[in-house]
Amino acid sequence: MKINVIGVPLNLGCDRNGVERAPNHLRERGLMRLIRENGHRAFDLGNLYVPPVSEEDKYALSHTMKYLDQIVEVNNNLAELVYDTLRGGAFPLVIGGDHSLGLGSASGVGKCYEDFGIIWLDAHGDINTNETSPSGNIHGMPLSALMGMGSEALVNVYAPGNKVNPQNVFLVGTRSLDEGELELIEREQLSVYTMDLIRSEGIDFVAADIRKKLKERKIRNVHFSIDVDSIDPDYAPGTGTCVPEGLIPAEFMSFVEDMLSTNLVKSMDLVELNPDLDHGDKTTTLCLDIIGAITKHL
Repeated sequence: MKINVIGVPLNLGCDRNGVERAPNHLRERGLMRLIRENGHRAFDLGNLYVPPVSEEDKYALSHTMKYLDQIVEVNNNLAELVYDTLRGGAFPLVIGGDHSLGLGSASGVGKCYEDFGIIWLDAHGDINTNETSPSGNIHGMPLSALMGMGSEALVNVYAPGNKVNPQNVFLVGTRSLDEGELELIEREQLSVYTMDLIRSEGIDFVAADIRKKLKERKIRNVHFSIDVDSIDPDYAPGTGTCVPEGLIPAEFMSFVEDMLSTNLVKSMDLVELNPDLDHGDKTTTLCLDIIGAITKHL
């Protein structure tokens, strides 16, 4: 398989330094070699340009969303690059950076495939809007925007309107949801697999239920977006928004491999590794293991 690696050194969505270093940090530790060793033709497309902006200007365009203009620009460019990659017959592997980039990568997928779904593996829902977000950090808003909810500036990234049917969205590993997110989940009847459910029913139950729904809803293409904070911080401390009692690595790997076995996954994100917060490269090593498992099963 031809895999295009796209680095997005974006930290504006989380408003915290360090996460922007992740793409180069993983490259320096053998990212491209690892992919090629698994038998793929891998091409490093480099890092997307992230416009410089001062902290004093974070609310220049909006009182409720930080760095809006710059994040929209990066996501528009990412969407085009992901779309071009798919149209060229390659697999886009997007390395972040913070999870606000998921808006751009999934928007590029949505232009290529109308019948697509999103699996969002994350400790958080990322379905706040500009009206419900307690922080103003856009990395907590991309998935709601992809479903057509919230700020028009985010909803209309790359193309006007929603990019994905809410019924084709699957949230997995969630254990930290804000009040506005809980209301949206109930209103839209989203498929959400919390850690409480995973602990009671098991990760295999979750994978089987998602596979069943993918078939029932005739979803033929999937964008798989992975936040490393879905993993318990005892195993992955190097991320900016740790939440206790997450997935253990064996559960995580089992789920990822199960989703890849459907042969529906056409693009992926790996986000929120912050090398500045890592302890002895513990999370970095785990991220490389994740990429190894992904590329072994593609």
